[in-house]
This record gives sequence, C-alpha cells and structure tokens, in this order.
Amino acid sequence: MSRADVVATVAGSPVAVAELDAAEARLRGGAGAAALPACGTSEGRQLRRWLTQLLVTQKVVAAEVAARGLGASGAPTEAELLPDATARLELGSIAAATLADAGARALFADVTAGVAVADDDVAAYHLRNPLRFVAPAAGRNCWRAPARTAPPLEQVRGAIAEHLRATARRRAFRIWLDARRATLVRLTPGYEHPGDPRQPDNTHRH
Repeated sequence: MSRADVVATVAGSPVAVAELDAAEARLRGGAGAAALPACGTSEGRQLRRWLTQLLVTQKVVAAEVAARGLGASGAPTEAELLPDATARLELGSIAAATLADAGARALFADVTAGVAVADDDVAAYHLRNPLRFVAPAAGRNCWRAPARTAPPLEQVRGAIAEHLRATARRRAFRIWLDARRATLVRLTPGYEHPGDPRQPDNTHRH
C-alpha cells in the first residue's frame, strides 16, 4: 500500500484512504446528510479529518480492549457515561463518539476504575454550589419555584460525590486516550487533526 493510499498508521498498521471513504459514504448516506458540508470544500476536508481522528481512535481503543481482555458484557451504558451535552463536551466529540461501542465503554470503566473524589472536594463543591442538588420547591398552581434554602451537606453528599467522580472519570479517560493516540498514531500530511493550526483549512473567519 503506497503512502498516497494511507491516511494514518496506528501502531505501525496502515489505515487506508478507502476506509475513510467508506466512513464518509456511510455518514453521507445517513439521516443528517443534508447538514454536512459539501465534498471538496474546506469544511468538507475538515469533516474528513474529523473522521480520520475517529477511525484511528476506534483502532486505538479496539487494540487496548483486546490487550486487556475486555468484552461488552457488563459495560456501562452510553447514557450512564454521557448523560448530557455537557458530559460530551468534557470528553470531546471523538472520544464521546467511540463510546457508542460497548467495548469502548468497558475500556472507559477499566481505565477509570481507580478514580476517587476526596471528601474535602465534595465539601468545597457544596460551599460553591449550595443549591445545585436541591429539588425545586412546590409553588402555586402547580408551578415549581427555585429552592431558596441550601440543604445540609450530608443530605446531598452522595449526589455531589457521584457528579464529581463522573467528571473526574471523563477527564482521566480523555487524558489517557490522548496519551495513547500520541504514542500510537501517525497521521499522513493532509489528514491532520481538524484543530491543528498548521493545516490550511484551520482558519479563523469572521
């Protein structure tokens, strides 16, 4: 396979342009195709760079899943790991997209199993956000009114700890995944990360 036929290598194994073409064709054949940028435009090339990142990340994840002997059984659900848009932003679009696969979610659980939150962090969060985990108060005519009184820490300690640990796990997985990609992935010129300032399509326009 010539260099012109390769978009990247992962641990020395080539990722073919044909594989990228197939991924783009699947995307353009899907329900959201009308919202995608036209082929051959700057935005279209950025889409292909994003898809390249997704392909190489999926391969990094698949290799790690196999190396650790992980399987889909018992993996957390996608909704558990990515409950809202904020969680997806914290993790990043590429890493979040990989979690559609159960094996990737099992890897997430394995990589982040040791993440813990200190009691002091929970208490400090409660001081900064005293109303964050209190239910709205019942108002008149079935309306719900914002709570005005902060609950004691012990009443919301579990909810705060769960929230902080979920955030910390996403951060830990993102850092771990970035490090593995830096070690294993080599991109062919023209297929750089969409945010790489050295590639010509990453320009800031008003």
